[in-house]
Amino acid sequence: MTVIGTDSPASGRPAIETFGLTRRFGALAAVDGASLSVRSAEIFGLIGPNGAGKSTLIKMLTTMLPPSAGRAIIAGFDLRTQAGQVRRHIGYVPQLLSADGELTGYENLLLSARLYLVPRTAREGRIRAALALMGLTEVRDRLVRQYSGGMIRRLEIAQSTLHAPSVIFLDEPTEGLDPVGRHAVWRHIRDLRERLGAAVVVTTHYMDEADALCDRIALIDRGRILVTDTPAALKGQIGDHATLDDVFAQMTGHAAEGGSYRDVRRTRRAAREHA
Repeated sequence: MTVIGTDSPASGRPAIETFGLTRRFGALAAVDGASLSVRSAEIFGLIGPNGAGKSTLIKMLTTMLPPSAGRAIIAGFDLRTQAGQVRRHIGYVPQLLSADGELTGYENLLLSARLYLVPRTAREGRIRAALALMGLTEVRDRLVRQYSGGMIRRLEIAQSTLHAPSVIFLDEPTEGLDPVGRHAVWRHIRDLRERLGAAVVVTTHYMDEADALCDRIALIDRGRILVTDTPAALKGQIGDHATLDDVFAQMTGHAAEGGSYRDVRRTRRAAREHA
């Protein structure tokens, strides 16, 4: 089995550390003083409803949105002063569709390898390893518009691994997928962590997903991180047979129902596109 190895200067230290990270839009603090630490080779979940601040935090950590205050160290590099180095050591899969449906899976990966500046001599091996890692070898030459939603998501995750990142960010990776597709993506995310040794940060508003997938989670609501712990420890604080929905309800004072009319419309549109 071919394994894509990581090459990070952050070996032996947390993959991510944030200190009071904040992003304001006018008077609104979309992320308000976020401080957290993510270990190497850990699946770390950011949970909360749509609009809680998860995607804004991810955009800051992936250098797409500058912080209004605070600081962060990612893969050993300072987010503000070494943004270029941060980008070289992370992978990112956004919520929106990023694979080209008119290209094959292989062609999408080849394009990504070029964009990530993977050396020409290493591209073929990296692509084969990424396809195997995500269970897509048999459909590598099929047009992506013929893929199922779960296969598209796995291809996008494969694209994010080609440059051997130390940290991979997955923003709502199972949005719009049916239960079979969701569980397939969960399985491949676990494989990704095991084979690459990378930290994997997942945002989700599905509490069952966070419970099944994540080693630790941070519960975020209205821009604030309320608590960080393992799913089991958080449920244990509530009582026997508690779920993460129960934890969320107690911590925030409301049920994790998941967003506004606009959020629901966007989610259903995404589901149709991935069908």
